[in-house]
Amino acid sequence: MARVFLSLGSNQGDRLEWLRQAVERLETIPGVGSLAPSRIYRAEPWEQPPGQWAGEGQWFLNAVVALETSLDPTELLRQIQRIETGLGRVRGPGTPEECRLEPRTIDIDILLYGERVISASDNLHIPHLLMHERRFVLEPLAELAPDLVHPVLYETIQEILDGLEDVHTVLASDLPARWWQRTGER
Repeated sequence: MARVFLSLGSNQGDRLEWLRQAVERLETIPGVGSLAPSRIYRAEPWEQPPGQWAGEGQWFLNAVVALETSLDPTELLRQIQRIETGLGRVRGPGTPEECRLEPRTIDIDILLYGERVISASDNLHIPHLLMHERRFVLEPLAELAPDLVHPVLYETIQEILDGLEDVHTVLASDLPARWWQRTGER
């Protein structure tokens, strides 16, 4: 079983509900187990200059999920994209880079897959190519695995976060630690 970290984000509709449904569906993938989500973080859209968004209504809700899987990275990506599509994610034409500014009900990215380094297609780069530049990814990842060493940069996640120059606002939410469980399940 490989230890994998996924980034989850939403900036459309009931953002918390989209994240909850994504976690529920991740738990049902055969070959995936031992799911551990971070807290929820509210984040300014990374694609915009910091401070341009007056209200948090268009901010992202983000979390990182640690899991163990027997799936290979390509099959895991296929399952993740199936979940995204099932939750209303629409991908426009063009490359992933051209589509990254689109609003989305849910976005799930593979950040790390064990210690592997993979560049298999436009859609599969592990470690995630921009994770080390994004506070909204590093804050929740450091919550779960601060001492984990990035397999390319050879720094811990906490060291990368401590040296980060991203000034976009990222705030831990006041939601319960077990936010992904529905009321009455806590």
